[in-house]
Amino acid sequence: MSLRQVIGAATGAALLLLVAPSAVAVSRASDELTVDPTGHVAADGTVTLFGTYRCLSASGPVFVSSSVSQGDSRVYYGIGGSSAVCDGAEHRWTNSEKRAPGALTPGTAHVEATLMELSATGLPLPMFHAIQDQDIKVVAG
Repeated sequence: MSLRQVIGAATGAALLLLVAPSAVAVSRASDELTVDPTGHVAADGTVTLFGTYRCLSASGPVFVSSSVSQGDSRVYYGIGGSSAVCDGAEHRWTNSEKRAPGALTPGTAHVEATLMELSATGLPLPMFHAIQDQDIKVVAG
């Protein structure tokens, strides 16, 4: 490895350490995110997850993202994303994503969902408003 590569790697690691505290903001106690106990998988592999969210305010764009795991807990599939409105009211969210048929099947699955804002100043860093991590039942449909 050349000196240039070593310096580049060290500089990149130092920058990540400086950014990491901002990127791992703690969930806000006043904001809420739920995941419905049932999700759907269609015959063509489309997975749909549902839930609710509430957030009081944001200065940048806010999104609800979700992923699902079934069987191997090391493998998660991203399931869409949707925009969120932080006005203090409760809103429904729905995320869908087409996966290979059979990637997810009816049965128990694990969902991770986040209500995340991208900071509106400078480099858009994620700020987490709420995180939900739970098992659900996936049904055909």
